[in-house]
Amino acid sequence: MENTAEIYAKLQKELEQLPAGYISRKNIKGKVQYYLQWRENGKMKSRYISRNDLEAVEQQIAKRKKLEAAVERLRPMLPRKEDGSMNYETNVMTCKDLAKRIQAAAKLHRRDCFAKFLKCLYADDMTRVTAVYGLRRTGKTTMLLQAMAEMPEDTKAKAVYIKLRPENNMAQMNRDLGRLREAGYRYIFIDEVTLAKDFIDGAALFSDVFTAMGMHIVLSGTDSLGFWLASGNELYDRVRMIHTTFIPFREYSRLLGIDSIDEYIRYGGTLRAGEIDFADEDLTAGDAAFRDDESTRRYVDTAIAKNIQHSLACYENGTHFRHLYDLYEADELTNAVNRIVEDMNHRFLLSVLQKDFVSSDLGISALNLRKERDVSKRTPVLDEIDRGAVTQRMMDILDIRNKEDRRIGIRQEHIAEIREYLKALDLIQECPYEYVAAGQKRTEHVLFTQPGMRYCQAQALIYSLMQDEVFSVLSAETKEYVTQRILEEVRGRMMEDIILLETMKALPQKQYGVFKLQLLNGEFDMVVRDRARNRCALYEVKHSTEYSDLQARHLRDREKLDVAAHKCGEIVGRYVLYSGETFDTEDGIAYRNAGQFLKQLPEFTLESGLEESFSEDETQGFTPTM
Repeated sequence: MENTAEIYAKLQKELEQLPAGYISRKNIKGKVQYYLQWRENGKMKSRYISRNDLEAVEQQIAKRKKLEAAVERLRPMLPRKEDGSMNYETNVMTCKDLAKRIQAAAKLHRRDCFAKFLKCLYADDMTRVTAVYGLRRTGKTTMLLQAMAEMPEDTKAKAVYIKLRPENNMAQMNRDLGRLREAGYRYIFIDEVTLAKDFIDGAALFSDVFTAMGMHIVLSGTDSLGFWLASGNELYDRVRMIHTTFIPFREYSRLLGIDSIDEYIRYGGTLRAGEIDFADEDLTAGDAAFRDDESTRRYVDTAIAKNIQHSLACYENGTHFRHLYDLYEADELTNAVNRIVEDMNHRFLLSVLQKDFVSSDLGISALNLRKERDVSKRTPVLDEIDRGAVTQRMMDILDIRNKEDRRIGIRQEHIAEIREYLKALDLIQECPYEYVAAGQKRTEHVLFTQPGMRYCQAQALIYSLMQDEVFSVLSAETKEYVTQRILEEVRGRMMEDIILLETMKALPQKQYGVFKLQLLNGEFDMVVRDRARNRCALYEVKHSTEYSDLQARHLRDREKLDVAAHKCGEIVGRYVLYSGETFDTEDGIAYRNAGQFLKQLPEFTLESGLEESFSEDETQGFTPTM
């Protein structure tokens, strides 16, 4: 008679011969077609099934489910391994198993949130689990390994790392945690926990059962929406949340040794150093983010769109799709998320064209180019091109593309719900605006927390537009120049967004208000207002290494300053943030390097000592005071 181990091995061998996954029905051009879909190495794959083979495949899948259930029943009955250790149903690894990876992680710099993570890990309150979650390549697994590296040896002996697979479930997790507790393990790091399809609906197992039994449990995963949904239901107030998606410039610079804001604009958002090193074979792999348009689309697709789809499919048996269910059924949800992210970038680009490219800012650039110190670079090209016609052509093309985007049937309720989930992923945030007059037209603008994604998509869109036949009438030199000029405007607007977003996130909201101030005829790029003292500082942001007297024109405009003071309180600082050197003008404008400004956050306040003192006569009552 076969023993338990022999039966188990026989079933495992039989399982290897059967197809994994499920059968999906798709309506393609009015005809129903069938596909076998399954996950392999974290990626979704599919294979077409003909009608002739459909019944046989259905029988094989049904048989596989029965065998998997039998394997689960047998696994707890398996004898211990030769070394006396337990047999686990999930991939359990000790610190000894991970020694090389732990050593490698220990050499890397720590994320800013690492200290908070350790505090949560060793907290005396044993009623809550710790969740480390965020989009791909934001340092989650490295943080887990670094925490293990810093453990005393006796604590390491009680720690394990578990990396879940799509075939794992909470029942297996429950049994393994019981075995681990029996074996004396007390620190449990569970990575990719959201891959378990029933995680969201069964997450209370960790907080309600095993933390109460004295186990310190860390959950980690890339499906941020899954954690967001679980924290609002199963975990509720029994979880400490640490989100890794947002990587501000100061942290990006410290971790990767990169001081260039332009490089942060191009590649910021993930912790992949050296994305521009084309000779690095690793960076030519399929998962390199923001390298080009295709890699950016792939990142949006796999890290964001499928994140949303997977979490909603797993939550309450897929009943939380709300208005998105029809898109999910038509296998269009991932595509819809992609389209909406692209549409936000289209709108961003339109705002650049409408506001900057045809505004006086371009006039400043034209003036600077005519007066360029380097004679070889001096050119009147911006005076010679028909800026209005060029801009209008590009806006027309963008409009056509937006209409094409809407053909897939995305309704307003779809957009609202997807945007809600993008906010939950910490990917977007509404730009904060204040207005000087009641009833003033509201400006809609979305800030992206991953600048590399936004810039790459905008860059790809610009270049594709420049290939359009309506631009064939322009000279190659003019097309190239206009392309670079527009990209310069995009970088400038993104620099404004980055400074506003990072300042807003860094300063305590109870004390400071951080926002754009929309005037009747212009705006201040950023206002920082001390609520209690009714004081403020005004900022203009310029993507330039060169000084120009015109950069501070709004900060010298008495009428605008009067309006700002009435709305925001006493003005104690007027700043131009740019990429050049720090200095102060005679009339009280403080020029500050934008990178240094961002690096000193969050310590920066209005009383940090950066403000200079000027007499009231110099600025007619609006200059900084101590």
